[in-house]
Amino acid sequence: MSQKLIYMDHSATTPVDERVAKKVYDAMLEGWGNPSSRYAKGQAAKEAREEARTHVAKLLHAPAECVFFTSGGTEADNLALIGVMQQAKKDGRGNHLITSSFEHSAILKAAAYLEEEGFEVTYLPISADGFVEPDELKKAMRKDTVLVSVMHINNEIGTIQPIKELAAVAHENGAWFHTDAVQSFGKEAIYVKEMGLDLVSVSSHKIYGPKGVGALYYSEAVKLQPRALGGGQEKGIRTGTENMPGIIGFGEAVRLCSELIATEQVEIAKLRDRLWDKLQDILGDGVRLNGNLEHRLGANLNVSFPEVEGESLLLSLDMDGIAVSTGSACSSGSTKPSHVLTAINLDAQTAQSSLRLTLGRSTTEEDVDFVAERLAMHVKRFRDMAF
Repeated sequence: MSQKLIYMDHSATTPVDERVAKKVYDAMLEGWGNPSSRYAKGQAAKEAREEARTHVAKLLHAPAECVFFTSGGTEADNLALIGVMQQAKKDGRGNHLITSSFEHSAILKAAAYLEEEGFEVTYLPISADGFVEPDELKKAMRKDTVLVSVMHINNEIGTIQPIKELAAVAHENGAWFHTDAVQSFGKEAIYVKEMGLDLVSVSSHKIYGPKGVGALYYSEAVKLQPRALGGGQEKGIRTGTENMPGIIGFGEAVRLCSELIATEQVEIAKLRDRLWDKLQDILGDGVRLNGNLEHRLGANLNVSFPEVEGESLLLSLDMDGIAVSTGSACSSGSTKPSHVLTAINLDAQTAQSSLRLTLGRSTTEEDVDFVAERLAMHVKRFRDMAF
């Protein structure tokens, strides 16, 4: 009999909801038409695609015509940064991008690429409790600043950024504002107009949908240069025959999130707090929280265990049937300390003693209690071995 998996890495990816999987299955077997075709089978596919687009737009409180499907959050981020900056250069609008030092690698590598292409990039510092401060952005703004990109919720420490205030600073100085909302979409309310968001990147596989699909919202005021050329799908913004099973599955995952968003994260946050309280009860000062607990995604707990390697804890928990992370899934395998944790001024040793535990829709109190017990046991065991 196989061991039960207790999955606590929902910020890396989520299991596909069975209702979503059924939609994907049906789309592959029955709804396989090309939405660019004008006969009935193609038009049925087009209708299904537009229904999915409407679901995504409603959850963003945005016009459906401003939502474009991509292959995921990474492509959406690249399209936002590189597409906007290259078009701005062509239009003589400016040459300066501002982002933060603890963004997802999709943003940081796109920014590095732009620097190689001759653009100027400013990386904002992060406060010790994990926030980008509006005053820091004010100091960094320039006349030639085209775009500011700051993630909504950090993927490692879960801190919720003051996006509305940051966007206001960008707009006061004539710049557009982009946010990577991959970790917040479907979990925290997003109102693009009220929050001042000009571009928003989202992804399917973080909300119990299929991998390989996401979307970019961008307002009609923004000018963006496409990154690919071809048949003109998605109004030429993201050309290429659409991933219809993925898009339809994404739409269903969004629809389900829309029904649960008001209550689900509240319940998950209670379980997260229970886990944190139990770890503190057992380990006391032997565990420290990374990032602010109050302004934080309800599912996220990022903690350090001084004098214990996070990788050793991860492997020990894996033997117990518990899946956790030492940081972003996109940087797994790296021997360097997390750039997010060093950005909040953790030393390398403390950063490498950290684990990210992210709870989800299926997490139970029994799971939380078992994880706390086993994690504390392994921490004590490794500390005893060191002396």
